[in-house]
Parts: sequence; structure tokens; C-alpha cells
Amino acid sequence: MEELTQQATPVAKQNKMGFMPEGKLLFSMGAPLAISMMIQALYNIVDSIFVSYIGENALTAITLSFPVFMLMISVAAGTGVGMNSLISRLLGAKQHAEAEKAASNGFFIMVLSSLVFVLFGIFGARPFINAYTSNPETAAYGSTYLSIITTYSVGIFLQIFCERILQSQGKNVYSMVIQLIGAIFNIIFDPILIFGLLGFPKLGMAGAAIATVGGQLLAMTVSFVIIFSKKNEVRLHLKGFRPSAPVIKDIYAVGFPTIILQAIGTVMTLMLNAILIAYTETAVAVFGVYFRVQSIAVMPLFGMTNGGMSILAFNFGAQNKKRIMRTWKIMMTTGILMMLIMMIIFIVFPDQILGLFNATPEMLRLGRAALTIIPLGYVLSAVSIICSVAFQALGKGSYSMYLSLIRQIIVLVPAAWLLSRVFGEVTAVWWAFPIAEVVTVLLVIFMFINIYNARIRTLPSEPPQF
Repeated sequence: MEELTQQATPVAKQNKMGFMPEGKLLFSMGAPLAISMMIQALYNIVDSIFVSYIGENALTAITLSFPVFMLMISVAAGTGVGMNSLISRLLGAKQHAEAEKAASNGFFIMVLSSLVFVLFGIFGARPFINAYTSNPETAAYGSTYLSIITTYSVGIFLQIFCERILQSQGKNVYSMVIQLIGAIFNIIFDPILIFGLLGFPKLGMAGAAIATVGGQLLAMTVSFVIIFSKKNEVRLHLKGFRPSAPVIKDIYAVGFPTIILQAIGTVMTLMLNAILIAYTETAVAVFGVYFRVQSIAVMPLFGMTNGGMSILAFNFGAQNKKRIMRTWKIMMTTGILMMLIMMIIFIVFPDQILGLFNATPEMLRLGRAALTIIPLGYVLSAVSIICSVAFQALGKGSYSMYLSLIRQIIVLVPAAWLLSRVFGEVTAVWWAFPIAEVVTVLLVIFMFINIYNARIRTLPSEPPQF
């Protein structure tokens, strides 16, 4: 162990997260991640655009399926965040062998997690969709799509695993390449398989799902090629592997709260779908369209903050207070500017955005209100998101979980239900989003001050020399 650590020290000293200027470092790590995450969001955007031409029931079906897809991503991404945070901290502390051990245990967790969704796809997809709609066409579309994307979930789980290994070392450009390859496959084969072009069979909703999982499986294959063919600080060693309870516990110390944090979004979506569908299935379709477009809008921010998390975690492990605070300030300034721009785009161009999804007149009416009201809280959300990422990087992922729980379940959903009852109009539901952002940002400021005093203020003025 000591020999391995000593051999790794010269490599670890060259890690750019410890010496590159913070602004340049954040851009070099965040830009590829932002692009790769926007490409990832294209999976759902492309599906929805082409599916909308099958019919509004098909668009509603894919929206009803989306919470399970979100849960799948939550488990994979949350586990990846815990693994990324642990590996980055270990690299910052020059514990190279322990970082590789964390990677092997992360792989083990990802495989087990994907098997849970395989079982759901086989046995639970149809009952889940039937619980939300009595429309036979919507139910048939939804169960077909959902069963395919969950049964073949191993692709997205192991793709995210490999990306997090690379991100923990600051090699985020590879994530962009991996995501781009998968997205290109999906974009090309979506219309081909949905509508039966170029001699392929016309598969409808099944075609949309097959194109999605096909892109994920291809991206997974490419990511493993990169992991095993490139020189990395962290390599995956499965020969003689034994699961380590302490390492898995360390991964989930940050990863489990992150899973819960992201899964709360699934619960929120399920509850809002239930509120909206009581009025009309069109409102569910509108919410699905907004959610997919919004996922593209916030990905530049998420890309930057994911890159920033590795920088913050690395320098927390290295006990470098100056680099932690300089990185956080740059993230905050950039994030607020990003979300201000996105807010303006939504408010100015709602009809053009909805037009991409073959919107009916009723969809335009309901969607126009959604796309001009919900983004009013975007700037406040930037502050909350950046602080939440800082909590995760500093090993306090539970803070992020509490914030998400308060925002989406304790404030947003009850506010949406109350507004719909008081005003008797489905468009009133959209005001629950900016209301929730106001409450959340007040809490996040209090939490950040608390964690700063406990974990950052006490760090030495100058980082120790390992």
C-alpha cells in the first residue's frame, strides 16, 4: 500500500485541479461536461419531438413514463456523484490505491442497481402506467416505452460509471465525446425506427425506446474502450475484487443523499402529474414538454457545477481554502448569469419552443403560461444549485437532500395543489415553482453559512505539503 501511494505521488502532484487558475480550470472541466449533459438531455427531447407526431396520447404516455426514467438516472448519477467525490478527495490526499478501490466498488454498485430496474421493466412497467391513465391507447404507448428503457438500463448505468471515473481525474472532454456518440445514434435512429424509414420496420413507441437504449449501450461500449485504453490515474481492477463495506459506505455517504435529492424530483413529477391529469391529459403533455426543454436549459449550469464539484472536493482534500473559495465565487457569478439568459429565452420565445412539439391550440394556451411563469425563479435556483453542489463536494450531501425535499415536496407540491384549488385553473399550478425557489434560497443561504464556519473557515491559510 505504501509503495503504491509513493509511486502515485508524482502523478498526483501534476493533477491540474491543484494548480491551474480556477477560472480556466472551471471552464476546461465544466464546458465539456455542460456540452455532454446537454447532449444527454437530447435523448428525451428528440424522443418527445418525434413521438409528438404519433399523437398527443403518445406524448402524454412518454411524460407518464418519464418519472421512472428520472429515477433510473437519479440512482446512477447519485451513485456516480458519491464515487466521484470520494475518488477526487482521495486523489487530492495522494491516496491513489484507495481511489482505485473506490472505483471497483462503484462498478459493483452500478451493476446491482441496474438489475433492480431490469426487474421493474419486466414486471412493473404496465401496472405503473395503468395506475395513471384509463386511456387504453396512452397506456399501451406508455408500457411499451417504459418496459424497454428499464429492461436495458445497464447501458446508462455503466456509461455514467465510466464518465465519473474520468471526471474525478478532470478528464471531462471524454464525457462529451461519449455523450455525443450516443446522442448521434439516438437522433439518427429515432425517426428511422419510429416511422419505418430506409427499409426498417415501423415500430412507433417501441422504436423511440430502442433508439434511446441503443444510444446508451453504444456510449457505454465507447466509454469502456476509453477507460481501458487511455493512461488514467484511476484504473478499474476487477480481478480478485471483493466488495468493501467501508468503501461502499463512503460512496453512499454522499451518493445516497444525492440519489434521494434527485429522486425527490421523480416524486414531485408523479404528484404533479396526478394534479394536472385531473384537469386534462393535455396539461400532462405540456408539463412533459416543459420538463424536457428545461433539462436542456439548465444543463450548462449542471455541467459547470459538476466540474466545480471535482475541483472543490479535490482542494478540500488538499486543504486549500483559497482555491475552494475562489472556485465557488466564480461558479456563483457564472451560474447566475447563465440562468438569467435562460429565463429571458423562455419568456420571449414560448410559442416557438412549443411549436417544436407539434403543439395543438390547447397545448399552446397551457404551455405559454408554463414557459413564462416557471422560469421567473431561475436566478434564485442557480444560487441553490451551486450551494448544494458545494455541500456534496465537502462531504455534506445530506444538506442538499434536505433542500430538495423542502423545495419539491414540502413547498412546491402543496403549493401547486392549493393554487389549483383556489383558482380552479390549471395554469395557476405553474406559480408554485417560483414560490418554491424563494423559500429554498433563504434556507440555502443559512445552510451555506453554517457549513462554511464548520468546514472551510477552520482550514489552514496555506495548504499543507504532503
